[in-house]
Amino acid sequence: MALKVGSNDFLKLLEDTIRLLADENGLVGRLRVNGRLVSAPPTGEAIVVGDIHGDLQSLRHILNDSGFMDRAREGEETFLLFLGDYGDRGPYSPEVYYVILKLKMLFSDKVVLMRGNHEGPEDLLAYPHDLPYYLERKFGAEGQKVYHKLSELFSYLYTSVIINERYVFFHGGVPSKASSIDDIAYANEKHPRETHFEEILWSDPIENLRGTYASPRGAGRLFGEDVTYKVLKMFNVKAIIRGHEPCENGFKINHGGKILTLFSRKGEPYYNQHGAYLKLNLSEIVENVQQLRQYIHIF
Repeated sequence: MALKVGSNDFLKLLEDTIRLLADENGLVGRLRVNGRLVSAPPTGEAIVVGDIHGDLQSLRHILNDSGFMDRAREGEETFLLFLGDYGDRGPYSPEVYYVILKLKMLFSDKVVLMRGNHEGPEDLLAYPHDLPYYLERKFGAEGQKVYHKLSELFSYLYTSVIINERYVFFHGGVPSKASSIDDIAYANEKHPRETHFEEILWSDPIENLRGTYASPRGAGRLFGEDVTYKVLKMFNVKAIIRGHEPCENGFKINHGGKILTLFSRKGEPYYNQHGAYLKLNLSEIVENVQQLRQYIHIF
């Protein structure tokens, strides 16, 4: 399973992906890009992948089990949506980044790469951050050069995805003080003056709380059901789909069925028994994410 690619090839892939993402603006296939926000009509299918954290085996399982590549080659109306956190906490972090970037280059208008807290800016980066170690172990003296280029890529990843009148996707949590779409689309540019970006990358839902409370993670907020409903109303969507939190069975549901959390890696250091991904029929109207249980693929 080890990556047989040298540092020069990896660097070229990073540079090509950065140029591709930098040029994504306005309409990209059936997706519309505004800042770091992607919106799409409620048609076709989305394959949604939660945190991978260097778990190459789980990533391979999801790609094979979902049939995404075959369906994309055949021109089916499907896209692959990653919720962020591709590396750290797993020895195959370089391999995972390589695979997802190759997927983006091969199916540019059908692959959406969101930004997680492990792809955060330096002042919000998760600790410990062991990605540099894995890159140095893979590429030796060139590892730091690869890491700096990979860090450059992070700022081009997407902050949020909206499926019109259906879902909004974040990596972590909702921006509790947001008042417009632009607060999401340009959250990275407003950071650190405003808290939207930090909350999107780091926050978590919690039950039996109104408003928000300082997170034990040291960044972001814990947010209550009232905050969730405020954001759903603002974006005119039915539910929130996110990653960020380890789940024993690969998924969990919060806030009366308005939030679905997906976690797509398993094992150490999170010790969850199962991972999961979601095959989502975007045309179906869902009022409660409990209705999505039949589309959650647990492995």
